[in-house]
Amino acid sequence: MGKPTGFQEYNRELPGKLAPEERVKNYNEFVGLYSDDKLNEQSARCMNCGIPFCHSGCPLGNVIPEFNDAVYRKSWDEAYEILSTTNNFPEFTGRICPAPCESACVLGINKPPVVIEEIEKHIIEIAYQRNLVKPSAPFIKTGKKVAVVGGGPAGLAAAAQLSKAGHSVTVYERDDRPGGLLRYGIPDFKLEKWVIDRRLKVMEDEGIVFKCNTEVGKDISMDELTRNNDAVILAGGSTIPRNLPIPGRDLKGVYFAMEFLKQQNKRVSGTEFAGEEILATGKDVIVIGGGDTGSDCVGTSNRHGANSVHQFEVSLKPPRERTPHMPWPNYPMVLKTTSSHEEGCQRYWGVNTKEFLGDENGNLRALKVADITWETDVTGRPIKFVEIEGSEREMPCQLVFLAMGFLHPQHNGMIEQAGVELDERKNVKAKEGVYRTNVSKVFACGDMRRGQSLVVWAISEGRETARKVDEFLMGHTMLESKDAVSAFAY
Repeated sequence: MGKPTGFQEYNRELPGKLAPEERVKNYNEFVGLYSDDKLNEQSARCMNCGIPFCHSGCPLGNVIPEFNDAVYRKSWDEAYEILSTTNNFPEFTGRICPAPCESACVLGINKPPVVIEEIEKHIIEIAYQRNLVKPSAPFIKTGKKVAVVGGGPAGLAAAAQLSKAGHSVTVYERDDRPGGLLRYGIPDFKLEKWVIDRRLKVMEDEGIVFKCNTEVGKDISMDELTRNNDAVILAGGSTIPRNLPIPGRDLKGVYFAMEFLKQQNKRVSGTEFAGEEILATGKDVIVIGGGDTGSDCVGTSNRHGANSVHQFEVSLKPPRERTPHMPWPNYPMVLKTTSSHEEGCQRYWGVNTKEFLGDENGNLRALKVADITWETDVTGRPIKFVEIEGSEREMPCQLVFLAMGFLHPQHNGMIEQAGVELDERKNVKAKEGVYRTNVSKVFACGDMRRGQSLVVWAISEGRETARKVDEFLMGHTMLESKDAVSAFAY
C-alpha cells in the first residue's frame, strides 16, 4: 500500500482536457497527462483493500492494487511488469475502456473511486518512454502454425499470446491495416492511430505476420487455411449492424454509424475510400442510439461543423447515481455524459422514431417521432413502451446515423465455409472457457463468439483462447490465466 492515509488526503482528479471549442478543430487526442506529483497522489488513493473487488470488475483480472503501489513508489519496471502480465494492450484500454474496475473499486462505496484507467495509461506511456516495451519472441519455437482471422483486439491479443508460447502466427485482416474497430471505428480524437501502429511494430518484431487486404472466405478459403495450419482462430468481430426498417429507410441521408465513422477515420489517415462521401458540414444531424458508437458520431459531426446535433434514445433517461437495483460492485447503468456530449449535443430519451421523411428528390428532410413511456418490472428494467398521445411530431434533419448496436458476425463467406455451428443469437458457437467450435482445429473468440462487447472483453477472450489453443497443440500451457494471476495476487 503506497500511503495508508492517501484515500483520506487526496480527492479524485482527472487530467486536464482541451476546451471543447478548441478540440473540435481537429481529430487529435485532447486529454493531457498528470504531473509527477498528481500521478503520485492519485496512486496513493488506492487502499490495497483486503478483498480488491477491482480484480473481478476487470475482465482481464488486472492486478490493480499492486501496480498502483509500484506507481506510488515510482518503480516503473515493476509497474509495467505487473500490468503487462494480464493486459497485452494497456495503451488501448487506458484510453477507451469504460473502466468496470472503477465501478467495483471499494473506495467507490462512499467516495469517488481510484482513477485506475488513467494510471494504467500512464504506466504504459512511461514504459514506452523508458524503452521497457520490447519484443519478447521465445528462444524455442514449437513448429506449430496458427492462423488468426481478424486483426481487432481479440485477434491481436490471441496472436501476441500464441507468439509468446513459441508458435508461428499469421493474422489475416480484410482491411488495409490491422486494428479492427480500434482503427476504423473509434475516432482518432479518442485513440490516435500511431498508438496502434506502435504496438503492431512490436508484434511484427516478435515474428507475427500480418496479411492485410485478405478476406478469408473470399481471397483465401477456409479449407486452405485449416489445411495449412495446426489451429485457426476466428476473431472477426460482430459486424452486422442493427437496422431500423421503417418507412423511408432508403432515403439519401440515412446511414449506419460505421459507414460514417470508418470513412472519417480513413479520411484522417489519408487512406482512399470507396463510395459516397458522407459529410455532416452545415447539416442538422440526428444520431439514433445512445451508446459509445452514437457518442462517436456526435463528436465526429461536431468536428465536421454540423449545424445541429441531436441524439435519440428509445429508453428512458438513466439515473445519475446508483439505485437499489444497481448495488456496488456491479457496473451501474447510470447517466453517462461523454466528452463528445460536452462539445455540443441535444439529447432526448424516450423517443420512438416512426418514419424517415424525404423531399421530392429522395433526400432526407425530417424524422417523424413520438414520445413514449415504459412499463418496467420490479427491478426497473423496461418491459414494453406505450406512445404518449399527442406527442407525434416532425424533427427536421438532413442526416441520420443509426448507432443501435450490432446483431452478429457476417455469415456469408468464412463462417459458411467453415461449417461452424451458430448459437441462438447467430454468433459462432463456442463454449466460454473452452472457445473451441464444433469443427476440428477451429476456435472462436471476441465479439464473433460473445456478441458485441467491450474492447477489454475482446482482449480477455483473445488471451484465454490462446491458452486453450496452446493446450490443444502442446497438451499443456504456460500462458497466464487471469484467474490464476488474480488468485496469486490475493
